[in-house]
Amino acid sequence: MGGSNLTHKITLIPGDGIGPDVANAAKMCVEATGVKVEWEEVICGEKAIKQFGTPLPDLVLASIKKNKVAIKGPITTPVGTGFRSVNVQMRRELDLYACVRPCKTYEGVQSKYKNIDLVVVRENTEDLYAGIEFAKGSPEVSDVIKKIESLAKKKIKRDSAISIKPISESASKRIAKFAFEYALRNKRKKVTAVHKANIQKYTDGLFLESARQVAKEYEGKVEFEDRIVDNMCMQLVQKPQNYDVLVLPNLYGDIVSDLCAGLVGGLGVAPGANIGEEMALFEPTHGAAPKYTGLNKVNPTATILSAALMLRFLKEEKAAERLEKAVAEVIKENKSVTYDLKLDRNDPSAVGTAEMAKAIIARLK
Repeated sequence: MGGSNLTHKITLIPGDGIGPDVANAAKMCVEATGVKVEWEEVICGEKAIKQFGTPLPDLVLASIKKNKVAIKGPITTPVGTGFRSVNVQMRRELDLYACVRPCKTYEGVQSKYKNIDLVVVRENTEDLYAGIEFAKGSPEVSDVIKKIESLAKKKIKRDSAISIKPISESASKRIAKFAFEYALRNKRKKVTAVHKANIQKYTDGLFLESARQVAKEYEGKVEFEDRIVDNMCMQLVQKPQNYDVLVLPNLYGDIVSDLCAGLVGGLGVAPGANIGEEMALFEPTHGAAPKYTGLNKVNPTATILSAALMLRFLKEEKAAERLEKAVAEVIKENKSVTYDLKLDRNDPSAVGTAEMAKAIIARLK
């Protein structure tokens, strides 16, 4: 029944809105696999603002740095409060450079597609998400515009806001290597690098060139190809079965991972992992849905599957497989599932978050 005899210390961040409901469901499921876990619960997001005056207290980062592994529920970044996204901040502070989002069809989830099994590997630290922005009308943007005009010999409208898109060779090679290593470890056949190098010749051009150089190290082990991002979106809608592991810069990765989640039934079944050299943070990819706070109503699948990814990361492979299989069986049976997984969302037989988790646990026995 149980996993290894090792006790894993894991930081648990319940999050905002529906976060505590789905995080608790995942916690129950992990414990039911028999894997030994010592949880260290810390708060982040809106509750932390009330208590600590910041959505990301130092104690959260300290806990993750100490335990090396964390799982979290969704966190709300309050709009217009001057606080940056907690998720982006955490990835940057902990150097969680690889965002991994598996998108897989489960029988029983409503989708127009079958037999999809894609993994999106997204570079997490640079590109347009590096946060280097200059507001319209600011003295800084005026300096930046003048500098760019003198260097690039191109005119920029004076009422522009400017974002800078850094793409480095080191970060591009690092994420490409991660994608190939992931493919090898998980017996995947192909890595596709996604870019816009035909237009963004220097930034995306560098990303593509870096991926090509790394691909040479894996010749004969993992197939490699590249696709222009707009064409990739069309290909994914028309023939997603032709793709396996996708590796992308930050912005395209964000967009394409949601597209892939849409192919398999939505964010409710899309797990996520943010992985660095030393640490990893696992989380569902959906939001905090504040209107459902504490109602025990929402689908915990994405968080439970994120917990399965976490178990794999902890080398608890058998427990991870049993958990994912239990989730798949409960969804396929379509009896003890939340309202969004029913054919009719108003189906009175829909169960709550905790009840779905209990049905999954019953399958683990």
